[in-house]
Amino acid sequence: MTSNKRVLISGGGPVGLFCALLLGRRGIPVRVFDANHELQADPRAATTHPATLEVLGDAGLVEDMVEVGLTAPTFQFWDRPTHNLVATFDLDLLKNDTKYPYVIQCEQYKTAQIILKRLLTMPNVEVMFGHKVTGITQKADGISVEVQSKSGVETHDGAWLIGADGGRSATRKAAEIPFEGFTWAERFLVLTTPFDFNKELGYCPRSYFADPEEWCNCFKVAADGPPGLWRLVFPADANVSEESLLTDEAVHARFQKFFPNPKPYDIVHRNIYTVHQRVASTFRKGRVLLAGDSAHVNNSIGGMGLNGGLQDAANLAEKLVQVLDGASDRLMDLYSQQRRTVSIEFVQAQSIANKKQLETKDPEERKVMLADLAQTAADPVKARAYLLRTSMIAMQERAAAITLEDAS
Repeated sequence: MTSNKRVLISGGGPVGLFCALLLGRRGIPVRVFDANHELQADPRAATTHPATLEVLGDAGLVEDMVEVGLTAPTFQFWDRPTHNLVATFDLDLLKNDTKYPYVIQCEQYKTAQIILKRLLTMPNVEVMFGHKVTGITQKADGISVEVQSKSGVETHDGAWLIGADGGRSATRKAAEIPFEGFTWAERFLVLTTPFDFNKELGYCPRSYFADPEEWCNCFKVAADGPPGLWRLVFPADANVSEESLLTDEAVHARFQKFFPNPKPYDIVHRNIYTVHQRVASTFRKGRVLLAGDSAHVNNSIGGMGLNGGLQDAANLAEKLVQVLDGASDRLMDLYSQQRRTVSIEFVQAQSIANKKQLETKDPEERKVMLADLAQTAADPVKARAYLLRTSMIAMQERAAAITLEDAS
């Protein structure tokens, strides 16, 4: 084992920073590189599930997230054509399964800010913004990375490199790890408004609208404080230009079609993005480890992407500390097997199922689907089983059950 135990991390988002925090707390020297010059405050993932709150709670982060986020114990499914409430699921059914029978709606940039504040107090952790990893060289006892900064190209050495640099990961590409899967035909349109859907229409902070023509997700975030903001996600035709979809006329027409209102909506943010379902062929190649979007991406329905990444970080850090202390590096093969397996069996499978559930077109299939949702929510036993999966608790249990023999 090399005497240099420094861990290099490419990517200063919440997953990379959480890896740094967990390793840094154990005395491991860590150096984080991020291409951006500061933390990004774009409105992206927000829902933090109970299984993720467990690992964040172990690191002492949940209390701060509660202060800047919203606690949401329930979520709803609506049938938009009839305006009927189909099902309400209450996470309190999981009170004997987790310390956190609720989700916290905390925007990912806030989670990153909370973690970064802690990292800045740790002398063994360096966070280097404005530094982009552009190349890697693996060695028998370590790894070197080339990093581009305003000063030019630098070389940094470490024992391991964690790629947490997003779906377009330069780390994954440099390690020549295939990113397997597909891209959805339609894009996702995200619109944000201060309109209070709970007060005005009775929707809870996590509401899903099934519709054979145009489904919608509607959820609330705290933003900069009361009254908060509501984000709505719609499918968008890939054949229509982004410029056309984002015009004031198109955006307001979409809102009025879905939620008719005599007054125009105040739209404070609008974005459109391509949606992928992909998983890396391995989460470990030599001394390169992948976590978060670098390792897996999925559609956002159900909010499982960032959660899976934060769970990756906890699993990875626990094993990497042991390896740096002298344990067999096969533990990192186990990390790859555990997290890749659940990324496919749970994150990919559940997020695809969530999308298909909302967009089902066949009238009979819709009738059966909606009836099944209603029956599941009404039966505490079935509802708990459903929630164990959607809250990602079952996913964590599945990962823990995978052994080194399975990773052989």
